[in-house]
Amino acid sequence: MRGLCSQLERRNGWTLSEQAGRTTPYALQDLLDRSTWDAERVRDAVRAFAIEHLGDPEAVLIGDETGFIKKGRMSAGTQRQYSGTAGRTENCQIGTFLGYASPRGRTLIDRALYIPDESWIKDGERCRKAGIPDDVPFRTKPEQLRRMVERAVEAGVPFAWLTADEVYGQNPALREWCYERDIHYVMATRCDDRVETAGGSCEVEDLMGQVPEHRWRRRSAGKGVRGEREYDWCRVEIACEIPGRSQWVLARRSLSDGKIAYYRCFGPADAGLDTLVRVAGTRWAVEESFQTSKNECGLDQYQVRKYHAWYRHMTLSMAVHVALTVARAGERVREKGAADRELMS
Repeated sequence: MRGLCSQLERRNGWTLSEQAGRTTPYALQDLLDRSTWDAERVRDAVRAFAIEHLGDPEAVLIGDETGFIKKGRMSAGTQRQYSGTAGRTENCQIGTFLGYASPRGRTLIDRALYIPDESWIKDGERCRKAGIPDDVPFRTKPEQLRRMVERAVEAGVPFAWLTADEVYGQNPALREWCYERDIHYVMATRCDDRVETAGGSCEVEDLMGQVPEHRWRRRSAGKGVRGEREYDWCRVEIACEIPGRSQWVLARRSLSDGKIAYYRCFGPADAGLDTLVRVAGTRWAVEESFQTSKNECGLDQYQVRKYHAWYRHMTLSMAVHVALTVARAGERVREKGAADRELMS
């Protein structure tokens, strides 16, 4: 873990071993491959540490995936598939992650390796060579996210909302699962997603196209590297059968080119537009977590091929990231305390 957050240009078996004062990478390889330890229990400890120091009842869970470019075809789950990280189809692995964002900081608290169905799950021999257990079923990315959220709920993770991009938001099964369990969400969806309104079924693009201009409101979705991320927003309530709860379609219009993005929302009936905008804007926090985990914690710098070794590396990199996040949060508290004392004096 010290090696992962060091200033090494590349963090691989050899460089991390040299950082630890060893002459060969065998011990590190054993740690990730052959030694006996439970990455799921360590994941639980990482999550518990994050909640102890960053937990907040108004926090937001964030589902998203990131790609890991690969040259060969032997690493578990590798195939040519779209990677949002690269912005194109590449030979890569895809990891689905659950992020946690609170006023104290943001980090990653769970992970799942996406294993394609046709090229992997249905090829038993290929799976065995990559160390994928026979009982691992094919799961879509929304199904992986659902299982991670379920684990977070069972562990008592405090949060108020779930957010994700349209890979997850356009999935009816995931939305229904959240709806039945009163898990409030703001998830992106496609323009042709159909919703039920008082006037019948229609596509969200047609629904929001009927909203008069005076109902749009300019709001910031949070600060970005170039300042406030301002857009025009509006929402329309749609059918909901749970007392005290409402469903909406939320629209975000770009100030520069007028392009509109759409969201499906479910939550307390008294949730205002500002709340939905805040949750929608929080989704970008997971991109920051991916970036810092890769740049500072070696999330994408590994030389493992086996299924369980991928989980071990990801878990240790997540542990480094949450430790750095908590340290930074503590430093901010100390700096604020020092500034307040200086002001008072």
